[in-house]
Amino acid sequence: MDYRLIADTAILAGEIMLRSGAETYRVEDTMKHILDTAGAEKTEAIVMLTGIIVTINDPGADAVTVMRRIRDRGTNMNRIVEVNEISRKYCAGEVSLEEIRQKLESMKGHRYSTWMYNLATVLVPAGFAPLFGGGIAEIAASAVTGVVSAVLITAGKKTGIGSFILNMLCSVGIAVTAVLLKAWHPALNMDTVIISGIMPLVPGVAITNAIRDTLRGDYISGGARVLEAFVTAASVAIGIGAGIASVSMLWRGGVLL
Repeated sequence: MDYRLIADTAILAGEIMLRSGAETYRVEDTMKHILDTAGAEKTEAIVMLTGIIVTINDPGADAVTVMRRIRDRGTNMNRIVEVNEISRKYCAGEVSLEEIRQKLESMKGHRYSTWMYNLATVLVPAGFAPLFGGGIAEIAASAVTGVVSAVLITAGKKTGIGSFILNMLCSVGIAVTAVLLKAWHPALNMDTVIISGIMPLVPGVAITNAIRDTLRGDYISGGARVLEAFVTAASVAIGIGAGIASVSMLWRGGVLL
């Protein structure tokens, strides 16, 4: 039995799940099932928000330990489901270790294209606007803020801007766009447009996973997710405030008159 290949496969599955927004306990459970197929005396999987460690220890062979640093995370529920299904098939003996390794490698890259992400960034604010009481004008204005966010996010990722600064810049763009649209169309509900526009940036999944990890006893990961959600929310709030304040100052100074 190739312990090294099993450890690498388990940590690859865990990396994909963690980067896709899976809870810590779910990642550990999936990895543990893969590691147990080695038949070793002791297998362990430790998952934190920024790193994964797996160990296979058997008296008849050298211990194998693999560690992987996780630098970026997002949300892709479909990818989490796929990894779970693949791992179950492997543990049930329906696929070989080499086959599951190849399938996981093919999943490691970006699943959706840039234009699809941008389209979702435009449609999500437009879809939330009616839920917050917005009409046709608010839906259209929210879609415009989504376009601004999509442009800024695409440019920010290409230039390697950190998530905190990128979220803040997107929030500034949303606020400035909403204020200018309000000036152009006074009947527009600016609050609805801003709230709808920031929905793609709201760390809802991070907060949910933080609660679930904490209730499961994973206090390190739970606390880290809470901090991550707070930092994201703070960057959005700072960006919205800065955007509104900057437009107001330019307006009072006569620059936008």
